[in-house]
Amino acid sequence: MIYLDNAATTFPKPERVYTALETANRELSFNAGRGSYKAARAASAIIDDTKNRLLSLFHATGYADIVFTPSVTHALNQVLNGLDLTGNSVIYVSPYEHNAVARTVYQLSVNSGASVKMLPLTKDLQIDLEKAKYQFSINSPSVVILNALSNVTGYILPVAEIFLMAREYGAITVLDAAQAAGLIDLDMPALNADVLCFAGHKTLMGPFGIGGFLIKHGITLKKVLTGGTGSSSLTLDMPEEAPGRYEASSTNVVAIAGLNASLKGLDINEHRKTLCELTEYLLEALNGIPSVNLMGTFDTDKTLGIVSFVVEGYQSDEVGIILDDEYDIAVRTGYHCAPYIHDYLGDKPYHGTIRIGIGQFNTKEDIDALISAIKSL
Repeated sequence: MIYLDNAATTFPKPERVYTALETANRELSFNAGRGSYKAARAASAIIDDTKNRLLSLFHATGYADIVFTPSVTHALNQVLNGLDLTGNSVIYVSPYEHNAVARTVYQLSVNSGASVKMLPLTKDLQIDLEKAKYQFSINSPSVVILNALSNVTGYILPVAEIFLMAREYGAITVLDAAQAAGLIDLDMPALNADVLCFAGHKTLMGPFGIGGFLIKHGITLKKVLTGGTGSSSLTLDMPEEAPGRYEASSTNVVAIAGLNASLKGLDINEHRKTLCELTEYLLEALNGIPSVNLMGTFDTDKTLGIVSFVVEGYQSDEVGIILDDEYDIAVRTGYHCAPYIHDYLGDKPYHGTIRIGIGQFNTKEDIDALISAIKSL
C-alpha cells in the first residue's frame, strides 16, 4: 500500500516507536503516581521525561506547564470549556479550523451566549491581516483560536502576527498544533501563545491515545474534569496548581512511552525539508493535469505536507475508491472534519476534496504512482 493519508495519522511510525510500545506494554503498564514501588516510579519517570522533551520542543521550559490528555480533541475541549466566557465574550476563529475547535466553539456559544467571529480571507485564501486588524478594533477579541497548519490545504497560518494583534486586547490565544507539532518549529513564547494543544499521533510520529496541552504560567482554566490524581486522595477538591489541576484519571503510560521514543529521534528540520520537497513536487505534477483543480493556497512557502484537489467528472469519494481498489493508494476524501473552509473552496459539487497527506516515509516514487493513477482517470 502507498499510504498518503498522513494528515489523519502518520503511518508507519519509526521502528523505535513500535519497540517502545512493546516494551512499555510488558514492563511499564503501571499506574504512575499511584504507588511507591520501583515499577510505578519508572512509569512516572518516562512521563516526566516526555513532558520535559515536549516543553523543550515548544521552547516553553519555564514558560508553561504541560498536561497530558487522551487526544488533542480532548485537550481542546478541556481548554475551551475551561475558559471563563460570558454573553459579552467574542471568540475569533479562522475558516481553517477543525471540528475539534469548530463544534466546541459552537457549543460554547450556545451555552454561554458568547459570539463567534470568523477571520477574513484574501482571494487566494490566506488570512487577511489588515482586515483582521480592523475587525479586532471594531469587536475586541476575548479569545483567538487558530490552527497552525490547515488539515485540508496544508496552509501555514500567520499565527505570530494574529496572536500579536490579539495580545493588544488582552485576549487569550489558543494554538491548535495538531498538524504542525514536530513539523514546524513552534516557539510558544515567540508566538504569544497562551495555550498550545498537540496530538501525539500525527507529525510528532507517536501512537494514538496521547495528546495534551501546554498552558502558560499565570493562565488558569476552570476545572472541567475531576477524579483521581494519586495525590491528596482524602480531599474532594482537585489540586489548585497545574498540571494536577487538569489531570484526572490514570495516564496512558504505554502511549507516552511510544511518544517518548519518537521525540528522542525527532528532527524537525529534516522532517520539514522532506515534506517541503515532496509537496512542491506534488503540486507541480498535479498542476500539469488539465482535469485536476487544486484547492487552496499554492505559495510553496505557505503550504506544507497536505494538498487537496478535485478531478473533473468524478465525485471525490469515487476517486478515492478507484485509487484504493485499482492502485492500492490510500488517500482521504470528503470534508475532512473542517466545516468552514469548504464554503470557500467551492468543492461541494464534488462532495469535498481528495486530500493527499504526505509523510516522512513517502518518496517521489509514491507521488509518481499517484500522478500516474490520476492521469489514467
